[in-house]
Amino acid sequence: MNEETGQVRPWQERLEAGHRPVQEEWNSLVLNSRTLRAWEPHIIPGLFQTADYARCVFEGLAELMNTTRDMADAVRARMKRQEWLRLPGKELHQLVWEGTLCARLGSPEVMAAQLDRITEALDLETVRLGVVPFDAVLPLVIGNGFTMVDERLVVTEDWHTEHWLDDPDAIALHRRVWETHAASAVYGAEARRIVTRVRGDLDV
Repeated sequence: MNEETGQVRPWQERLEAGHRPVQEEWNSLVLNSRTLRAWEPHIIPGLFQTADYARCVFEGLAELMNTTRDMADAVRARMKRQEWLRLPGKELHQLVWEGTLCARLGSPEVMAAQLDRITEALDLETVRLGVVPFDAVLPLVIGNGFTMVDERLVVTEDWHTEHWLDDPDAIALHRRVWETHAASAVYGAEARRIVTRVRGDLDV
């Protein structure tokens, strides 16, 4: 890992100029990757987010961290990254916990549109989405979310810090975690049924 990226990157420093620069750095990282494997147990993954949902996420974090409010620019940057999903030769292997779909980080209308977006993503050739149901038997605790980039980098985060890990042992460990959660997930029609059921519970 070079000194510019570093392995431990506190959010207070990362967000000093707002969320847009962080999103643009992610855009560059993703654009230059072929395969992403990710586990997200907390929020809708950024590559699936609607603009309204993303705005709710950024507003909450900006309030928590007391950082620059650049919501419009940050949202545009995150939406730009989603173009990657329609590029030939790209592969997103995304796992989410069912609770991720149920957590209402916006109004019922925002969440309904967000779940509709996920349903649309299920039809993309570049996407393989697995949902770990509430009633799945879990060999591991839910744990924290992370993204693996081409088997060369793992990015994970907590409330205080973003971690960029390129150590082979760390990458191998996260790959095992991902595969363990993947074995508990459902795909295809079963995943679609869960998304549709959660969408129906909104009564919108």
